[in-house]
Amino acid sequence: MTGRVGTARILSAVAVLAAMGVLLRRSVGRIEVVGTSMEPTFLPGDRLVLVGRPWRPPAWPRPGQVVAVRDPRLPERILVKRVGAVDRGADTLEVLGDAPCASTDSRAFGPVPRSSLVGRAVYRYAPVGRSGRGPWPGEYHLR
Repeated sequence: MTGRVGTARILSAVAVLAAMGVLLRRSVGRIEVVGTSMEPTFLPGDRLVLVGRPWRPPAWPRPGQVVAVRDPRLPERILVKRVGAVDRGADTLEVLGDAPCASTDSRAFGPVPRSSLVGRAVYRYAPVGRSGRGPWPGEYHLR
């Protein structure tokens, strides 16, 4: 009897660890910055680690945080932008590029639904000389 109980516990632990691995894999992502809309904070080729919550509605980001959102005009495209404002009543985010002249963002297409949030940028892992943790608060001025 002890052998079966021990085996059941081991199988339960393996199942829990496997589920946690799947959730973790889905909650952490990577993205490469393309374009100049987030200069000087991010340059083309910078690579970011994103953290999200795919198993429940995304957490509300704070203004100033860098996020990845689905482009409302082309949902398969992911945009890296800074949160300008949140509207909990409308369940939307205003997202802005740090370089307004080079950015297509909420100034052009309006606020995006919170459901389009892919994740929050927490770490720049490449290039090596520019790697480091976020947030990157002192590197921008929202216009």
